[in-house]
Amino acid sequence: MTNEKDQSQIEGQDLAARILARMGTALQSTDSQKEESSSGAMDREERARLRRVDGLSTELEDVSEVEYRKIRLEKVVLVGVWTSGTAEAAEVSLRELAALAETAGSQVLDAVLQRRQTPDPATYLGKGKAHELKEIVAACGADTVIVDSDLAPSQRRGLEDVVKVKVVDRTALILDIFAQHAKSREGKAQVELAQLEYLLPRLRGWGESMSRQAGGRVAGGAGIGSRGPGETKIELDRRRIRMRMAKLRKEIEAMAPARKTMRQSRRTNKVPSVAIAGYTNAGKSSLLNVLTDADVMVQDALFATLDPTVRKAKTLEGREYTLVDTVGFVRNLPHELVEAFRSSLEEVGEADLILHVLDAAHPDPEGQVEAVKTVLADIDGASEIEQIIVLNKADLAEPETLARLRSRYPLSVVVSAKSQTGITELKEMIAEHLPTPAKEVRVLVPYSRGDLLSLAHETGEVISTEHTAYGTKLHALVDEHLAEKLEHASE
Repeated sequence: MTNEKDQSQIEGQDLAARILARMGTALQSTDSQKEESSSGAMDREERARLRRVDGLSTELEDVSEVEYRKIRLEKVVLVGVWTSGTAEAAEVSLRELAALAETAGSQVLDAVLQRRQTPDPATYLGKGKAHELKEIVAACGADTVIVDSDLAPSQRRGLEDVVKVKVVDRTALILDIFAQHAKSREGKAQVELAQLEYLLPRLRGWGESMSRQAGGRVAGGAGIGSRGPGETKIELDRRRIRMRMAKLRKEIEAMAPARKTMRQSRRTNKVPSVAIAGYTNAGKSSLLNVLTDADVMVQDALFATLDPTVRKAKTLEGREYTLVDTVGFVRNLPHELVEAFRSSLEEVGEADLILHVLDAAHPDPEGQVEAVKTVLADIDGASEIEQIIVLNKADLAEPETLARLRSRYPLSVVVSAKSQTGITELKEMIAEHLPTPAKEVRVLVPYSRGDLLSLAHETGEVISTEHTAYGTKLHALVDEHLAEKLEHASE
């Protein structure tokens, strides 16, 4: 019996070591690269000032402490239940949870993984494993348990009653990261709405100073099922939350026309739109910077960028298009976030082309692709849009992996945003798959109308030009509005 217990402890220590090593997560491929990109340095410094730090209480003893925006670093233990698939896949999911916890500013101390057919309906873990978790929490001094799944309110309360510390699930953790990283007014409103939608069914109905529903003599003769103060309090909280959610929805709806107007303006000017989508930390912002010379913040962290970014770009032939960078995706992205960020994710659904950025150096790139496709399926129209799979971080990936991915995804290109290799091939592929204007023109454009010739290059597809004594002979594919202008100028 002692040997079995010792063996179990050794296996648990090995699991914790693998989890804390971040192997198999979206951060593994760049873990050895310590230098940070210069892009968005000020944003990273600002975010670092907001991170949790060890040794500070959440209780402020002096008003001056507010200026530092520093709160206690939570010490956490991770918990997962392996119900299906391979043990390796279960560990990869738990390792990603560790990376998420670190991104939220927590310190991961230990990890527990249990093999069960189904999670326990009362405490998520089995009774014995839950008490083992209690001992681990007490031994390492953790103050929070993070579960790698969505917990029912009863499961969270049941596990908290056993381990005697706060218990949060994967959804709550991701929502916390989004709350820390959101910067724009719209982004903050979307995150708050998602948090309230998550919180509403999880309000605890009573505390030590509140009474439960009671009947008979306990309720003072009011009858069976009468409401005590605790029930009144929870209804008041729910009403306040619903009122706040209604207000946030109106605010988000009021912001939507501005985004819609900008999209409509691009449509009116016949500017094609290319959306960048992909798993978190796959290198989307780095790719945006390379293609557009932008200075969007780049950081080796999960969900470093939340707010949509739109920048102008040009093909090698000079045709203009817009690049839209959106929030990164992750396995089991909370449904509340997908709903709250729907107005931002519409940018993907209304694009002409999607650049699906994939971390080719990740241990499970195919898993990332499937996770992204799952989220895209929830966005109206996104599944029907043509996708180019951009195999990023090629300088860190194994040649065999790149060959396998190129074989599996025929419409793909191998690039490295860091070393800028493969960027020319990517630009050529983008130009090839942008929508082609419908109208073919063969006109003589006077030299005095060089503006029209420039528009043909920027918004159309120029097949050939020839300079003559009277003007420029232009053979191109353009939209109908520009075709009318060109034909009028050539008369």
